[in-house]
Amino acid sequence: MFKDPPVRDRINSFALVTYIPEPLAGFLNRLRQELVPNCFLRAHVTILPPRPVSSDPEPAWESIRKLAKQFAPFEIQLGNIDLLPVSDVIYIRIVAGGETMQRMHDAMDTGPLAYREEFPYHPHVTLAQELKPDEVDELLHVARDRWAECPCPKTFRAEKIVFVQRTRQNQWVDLGECELERVGELKDLLVG
Repeated sequence: MFKDPPVRDRINSFALVTYIPEPLAGFLNRLRQELVPNCFLRAHVTILPPRPVSSDPEPAWESIRKLAKQFAPFEIQLGNIDLLPVSDVIYIRIVAGGETMQRMHDAMDTGPLAYREEFPYHPHVTLAQELKPDEVDELLHVARDRWAECPCPKTFRAEKIVFVQRTRQNQWVDLGECELERVGELKDLLVG
């Protein structure tokens, strides 16, 4: 399950995401770079925000794989760009698929992954955060203009979830991925 960089460079901060596919991912990656030049994160939607894991990460990964079987692949549609008022995070609203993401978050925020989050879970795509107060309005305007010009479909299918870990260099490493595959539905199709 575990890949580069070396374990010694990793910290006790884990998250669960679904990556946004191309060509939308490329557009969003370029937009994030324009807003925050040193941001090299892959375009994604977070299911479990960053959190420490109280045990070895392997039990957390096993829990994710087990719980993922409860969820079928689903569509996510992105809406308008907005601003989270307390944290000044520029983000894209999710207008379809958010309910499923909320259910996934609630189901997986248990056992070794349980964590008291600073803010209530809010499904979205982060574009820019940790901004200086004097640059928020200008960057929000730029983000909205660029998003209005996006030539890509703003809907995509979430089929996989990815368990990631932060490094000391504030990068994220993919530890493992699993398919969404609601097992009950598959059994019903086979029996029926």
